[in-house]
Amino acid sequence: MKTVETKFEERIKTLRGNQYFDELPDKLLKEISEHMNMREYPRGDVLFWEGDPANGMYIMEQGSAKIFRSSPQGRQYIVRILQERDTFAEVPAFDGGMHPVNVEALETCRVWEIDGETLRELVNFYPAFAQKIIRNYSQMLRGMVRMVSEMAFYQVTHRLARLIESMPQDKSAPHWTQEQLAAQLGTVREVVARSLKELERSGAIKMEDRRILIADKEIFQQWVQPNN
Repeated sequence: MKTVETKFEERIKTLRGNQYFDELPDKLLKEISEHMNMREYPRGDVLFWEGDPANGMYIMEQGSAKIFRSSPQGRQYIVRILQERDTFAEVPAFDGGMHPVNVEALETCRVWEIDGETLRELVNFYPAFAQKIIRNYSQMLRGMVRMVSEMAFYQVTHRLARLIESMPQDKSAPHWTQEQLAAQLGTVREVVARSLKELERSGAIKMEDRRILIADKEIFQQWVQPNN
């Protein structure tokens, strides 16, 4: 990991484009910008481990990373794949606790780090900022409820189709291995391999240069929404 020098204009532009700060006045943005730094992490570097003390909130400037948790047996469950402009580590940044997850760079990443103490002071003195946090946390909670519901009510093949639907179809999108797909779905690689074959045999998807492409939208939607 190394610290990257940045300009004032870069920091302000990042804050104005972020869902937590986009409505704050310029005076506050300037104050926050004085408490943010950019770090660069090579592929495979862990930004932080579960249980580490939190320094603040992060914004992905460049690259991608995975948020994951590990079982006592070492099995990984990927909670989320982070892309450019994504915000993460909000929970420990605002409650002052430890990190509840691990984050590992999937490629070289440049990440903004905003000091947690500065953010907590903003909550105390700027009600509009606190309201933004509540709204964003509500969206995160809804997303977690949706994720739990899918694991309870859908078979792996259907869940895999829904995951594929959420993935970019362009060639610049990061390639996910079967292990990563399995971790994202809370299953194992062998089950994902069988599910991919099932989707491919049905004509819903096709494999091209190790990428998963939707071949027939109508058939694919039958897997995405099996009860329709």
